[in-house]
Amino acid sequence: MDLIFWRHAEAEDWTEGCDDMQRSLTSRGEKQAKRMASWLDRQLPEGTRIISSPARRCEQTVLALGRKYKLRAELSPDTTADTLLAAAGWPNGKSVVLLVGHQPSLGQSIAMLLGLQSDSCQVRKGAVWWIRTRERDGDVQTVVVAVQSPELL
Repeated sequence: MDLIFWRHAEAEDWTEGCDDMQRSLTSRGEKQAKRMASWLDRQLPEGTRIISSPARRCEQTVLALGRKYKLRAELSPDTTADTLLAAAGWPNGKSVVLLVGHQPSLGQSIAMLLGLQSDSCQVRKGAVWWIRTRERDGDVQTVVVAVQSPELL
């Protein structure tokens, strides 16, 4: 199974009293989302299942991709790594899954899959981590396929 983690692009800063779920991308964030979406569109196979947090900044990020997606509350900002991975169907899913979400749950999920300390993996805004599970000689392995940042595109 391929599991792709895409952190939302740069968003407006949170301020006291604002609704975190309604924060929008900045103009820089819109550019980040477009650059990463262009790269992803060339890499993703047809039939990729795309799931996004319902937060406005995540939906704006995934809209740049121009593909069908579903909003899932399980990917909201306060989710856990276990909940996020369960929503993706990891590790037994049959399709490629793209998750658009938030820190720290994306980084915690990646760290869990790679056997790292839970808070040791930071995912930059707009960046993608592509992880694959495979079986070799009877052992299940987790492999990093790609890590891409919009600044490098």
